[in-house]
This record gives sequence, structure tokens and C-alpha cells, in this order.
Amino acid sequence: MTYTDLPLVNACLNTTCTVLLVLGWVHIRAERKVAHRNCMIAALCTSTAFLACYLYYHWKMQQVHGAAHTKFVDPAWFRPIYLTILFTHLVGAIAIVPLVLLTVSRAAKERFEAHKAIARWTLPIWLYVSVTGVVIYLLLYQVYPQVPGGK
Repeated sequence: MTYTDLPLVNACLNTTCTVLLVLGWVHIRAERKVAHRNCMIAALCTSTAFLACYLYYHWKMQQVHGAAHTKFVDPAWFRPIYLTILFTHLVGAIAIVPLVLLTVSRAAKERFEAHKAIARWTLPIWLYVSVTGVVIYLLLYQVYPQVPGGK
């Protein structure tokens, strides 16, 4: 495996995270607290693995191509749509880190009412970031394959 395989790995990690988040939500709605906790811990671990792979990939892209990311160029008509999805994804990705940490912290301290209050915001944002991560992968590497480094 090389760094060029990491976008697919990251899409798989995001897909796995999405499934775990939905399962965690289903379990807590059914009052299966241990199953909920286990799914959410697994989602956190999956997202952490994603972040490590993501950072390494972009570091390696900078080394190899002189640009840390792949630019979406063609088709030009779709670029504004792609950039809108990317922008909302990035805003959510930045926001989700402290939200997840706060949500997990409240659960770990058994402050479940406070946990529930913040989780109502954390879950949909985390799901959005995970799903749009997969959408971005599909657009950038499968539907409209772009040249690495954006040349």
C-alpha cells in the first residue's frame, strides 16, 4: 500500500464511521446503552484513524506534488458545486473535533443529560462530515477523476 491508496482507505473509514454513528443512534433510541457506547467509541476510533491517514496523505502529497491537495478542475461547470460541498464539509470537520471531544467528555463523566444536549448537535454534524467525505472522494477520484496535485 502506498499513500495513493489513502483516499480510498479514508472513504472506507468515513463509511464505517457513518454506519457506526447510525447504529449508535439506533442503540440509544432502544436504550441499549452498552451497545451505544461501543458503537460510539468505535466511531471515534475510526474517525481518529481517518484523521491520521488524512494528514499523512496530504503531507505526502505536498512532498511529491508540491501541493497538499488535488484541485477539482474538470468539468468546470461542476466545480462550484464541488467547492460548495467541500466548503461545508471543511467547516463541519473543523467544528466536529471540539464537539466530539465535549460530547465524549460528558459521557465519560456520566453527565448524561449534558451529553444528550450536546449530542443532538454533534451527531448530525458528524454524520454530515462523514457522508460528505465519501461524496468528495467519489467526485474527486471516481466520478470526475482529477490529476493529483491539481495541475
